[in-house]
Amino acid sequence: MSNIVVYTSSTCPYCTMTKEYLDKKGVTYEEKNITSDMTAREELMNMGHMGVPVTLIDGTEIVGFDTDKIDSLI
Repeated sequence: MSNIVVYTSSTCPYCTMTKEYLDKKGVTYEEKNITSDMTAREELMNMGHMGVPVTLIDGTEIVGFDTDKIDSLI
């Protein structure tokens, strides 16, 4: 099973779509909400990103909602 982390915010529709897609696939993931978790926000910025969603699958970054890329990595 892959190690998956999804960086999200509370108002991001693409974050919701990413989480729903992973749920539909039956994939377990850790959500880090940058709205309420300042450590997660700092982690995201240190990776060079200012927007969400950013999904890490075994260390590979996916920026935005990209089902093809998700499928290729899970």
